Amino acid sequence: MDFHRFANPARFMRMSIPLLRVLAPAAAVLLALGLVLGFQVPPDYKQGMTVLIMFIHVPAAWMAMFAYAFLAAASAVALVWRHPLAEVAAVEAAPLGAGFTALCLITGSLWGAKMWGTWWVWDARLTSVLVLFFLYLGYLALAHAFDDRQRGLRAASVLALVGAVNLPIIKFSVDWWNTLHQPASVFRLGGPTLSTVYLWPLLTMALGFTLLFAWLLVLRMRAHLMERKIETLRLVAIETRQTVQPQEALS
Repeated sequence: MDFHRFANPARFMRMSIPLLRVLAPAAAVLLALGLVLGFQVPPDYKQGMTVLIMFIHVPAAWMAMFAYAFLAAASAVALVWRHPLAEVAAVEAAPLGAGFTALCLITGSLWGAKMWGTWWVWDARLTSVLVLFFLYLGYLALAHAFDDRQRGLRAASVLALVGAVNLPIIKFSVDWWNTLHQPASVFRLGGPTLSTVYLWPLLTMALGFTLLFAWLLVLRMRAHLMERKIETLRLVAIETRQTVQPQEALS
C-alpha cells in the first residue's frame, strides 16, 4: 500500500474540510440521541440509576483502548515508512486518548464508590487502565523532551509500540485474574448479555464517542500543520531578513 500518497499536508488539509463538516454534526446527533435514550432506560435491578454512568464509562473505556491502538499503529507507520502525517496523527491522538482514559477512570471511580463502597481498588482491570493513562503521559513527555523533534518522536513511538502489550492485558484481565470488575457483556463470543434496552443507548454513545474522537483528531492535526507552516514562514522571514541586512550594509 502506498502510504505516501496521503503524506502531502496540503492534500490532507483539502480533504479534511468536508470530513470535518460531516463528523461534527454526526457526532453531536449521536451523542445527543445516546443521552436521550440513556435517560429513558429503567433502573437496573442491582445498580438502580447508577447504571446511567455506564453510558459514559464504557464508551470512554473503549475509546481509551481504541485511541492507544491507533497511536501505536500510527507510530509504527511513522517509524517504518517515515510517514509525516502518521507522526502528526500519533502526537495529536495522544492527548485525546489520555482524556478518554481519565474520563474512564473518573466515571469508574464514581460507579465504584456507589456499588463497591470505595473509590479505588487495585483491581487488575483498574490498574492496567491506570498504566494505560501513564503510557499516554509518558508518550507526550517523550515527544516533547528533546530539542530535536524527530528524536523525541522516535523515542515516543518506541514507547507506544512497547506499551501496546498492555491492551490485551486490559481486555483479558477479568478472565486471567480474579477481579472485582465484571467480565465483558457486549463484545463476547456468546453474544451480548446486556439487555437491548441498555445495549442500544450504549452502542449509540460508543459510536458518538468514536466520531467525536475522529473530529477532534482531524481538527488537532489541521492546527498542528498550520502551526508548522507558520513556524516555517517565520524562520524563512528571519533568514531572509538576516541575508538582506548585510547586503544593505555593504551597499
